[in-house]
Amino acid sequence: QVQLAESGGGSVESGGSLKLSCVASGFDAGRACMAWFRQSPGKEREEVAKTASVGAIIYGNFVRGRFYLARDVAKNTLYLQMYKLEPEDTAMYYCAASLTPTCMGDFTYWGQGTQVTVSS
Repeated sequence: QVQLAESGGGSVESGGSLKLSCVASGFDAGRACMAWFRQSPGKEREEVAKTASVGAIIYGNFVRGRFYLARDVAKNTLYLQMYKLEPEDTAMYYCAASLTPTCMGDFTYWGQGTQVTVSS
């Protein structure tokens, strides 16, 4: 059974940092396309960052060098380190996986989300 479990969200002040984690189970996350998305009330869901099983990491334009995505293959875990957080980053953050390793397919599996709230 494929599962994605996010953690690490919280409330921080503007300029603060958070590190999100996504523990994958039921599949080898190192062979999948993995991504972080976010959605805030009244807004479209947007892709924060994604990584194919092999290849470069792609970030959303709004990241502007503030976030870093990484994998720990041994722990089957995906991370999103976020620095210089802004109130506009307030959203529910979701981990997602596509078993198409090149990221050319749809994201089939989603976690429950972890809330990030940034105050000014």
